[in-house]
Amino acid sequence: MHTLAFLDPGHFHATLTLRERGAAVSPEIFVYAAAGPELDDFLALIGRFNRRAERPTAWRPRVRLSADPLAHLLAERPGDVVVVAGRNGGKARAIEALHAAGLHVLADKPWLVEPGDLDAIRASLAGGALVREMMTGRLDPAARLMKRLIDEPGLFGGFDDGPAPAIEQESVHHFEKRVDGVPLRRPWWYFDSRVQGGGAVDIPTHLVDQAQWWVDGGVPRLLSARGWSTRVPLDVFERVSGAPAVPPVLAPAVEGRALRVFSNAELLYRLAGVTARAVARWEVSTPPGGGDTSRVVLRGRAATVSLVQAAETGFRRRLRVEARGDAAATARALAIALEAARPEFPGVAQRRCGDGLHEITVGARSDGGHESHFALLLAELLGWIDAGHRPDALAARTLAKYAVLAEAAAATAADAAAGR
Repeated sequence: MHTLAFLDPGHFHATLTLRERGAAVSPEIFVYAAAGPELDDFLALIGRFNRRAERPTAWRPRVRLSADPLAHLLAERPGDVVVVAGRNGGKARAIEALHAAGLHVLADKPWLVEPGDLDAIRASLAGGALVREMMTGRLDPAARLMKRLIDEPGLFGGFDDGPAPAIEQESVHHFEKRVDGVPLRRPWWYFDSRVQGGGAVDIPTHLVDQAQWWVDGGVPRLLSARGWSTRVPLDVFERVSGAPAVPPVLAPAVEGRALRVFSNAELLYRLAGVTARAVARWEVSTPPGGGDTSRVVLRGRAATVSLVQAAETGFRRRLRVEARGDAAATARALAIALEAARPEFPGVAQRRCGDGLHEITVGARSDGGHESHFALLLAELLGWIDAGHRPDALAARTLAKYAVLAEAAAATAADAAAGR
């Protein structure tokens, strides 16, 4: 039986690890944090899980209020696994301290906020207790099907490293949005790139991880990086954060009636002989009827595979395969690939949208959706601990990813200093 401790839970991802009751986890959990709205939100969501009509949980939080939650946790050591999801600034050193104390860690991204964090990450991944990142993208059904399609040589034909990047990713998020019909509250520090992480390291943590998956490994090598800011009106900042005014620490970023948030970046890098371009962008508020958007385009020699969620798709995810040569050969290869995928995706289907263009329907979700993936990551980590399994390949991939993100953070530092 494993006992969980939570360190400074400032992001709802921490609570999502508790969405389902695990047989290998003690219902008594320990929470080390300072008093405040972030802790209140964490406990309130646990309460909702405990009270829900279907599959209620039975968590019993034991809260340890402290001005130094990390030191308090290390002194008491109530369990063997620590979940970390909150402020990102200083997270790498906290993880290193937990790891050095022999505690296993499941930590939300990004671990790296400044280039100097890389040494702590390297130490945490070097051996001893297991340290794993909360990286859920590879559990998504549409992404898994996309991976299967590009792994079919007769369909995709391998990556085409031509004039355009073979991998193009764009992810657009909004500071002000609604989740389940309720305005999302973000703590004031979410708008401070020194705490949350700048554009080169926050969302790109996911994007680079996905690219590593598409090409089956490899060490990313940065070609170029640039960063720029989003100007968030002060009334939006106050509405989203609940803060009555901009804290003094953010005062230098105020320009007129807006707050400059260094949240955007474009990275160009090489990975396993393939060129990849990743763009992360933050807008102020979601448009009416809209939402966050994403675009992945993978160019193969025989076909292009894309996964898009944008205004043009009605903000629903659309998976497409487009022939780049023999349309009939692509159609045949796609039919064979989808039939092979049917045991994993029983509802998978396709429809022809034009000459050589096919739209793929993944089918009804059977995995519980994105929010269920965090509990799955925790369960997998606990299984590794029980089996004595050490995922060395995962550790090497994680370190390689953060090495290139550290380069990107250093490369965009001048953009941040210039107020771009």
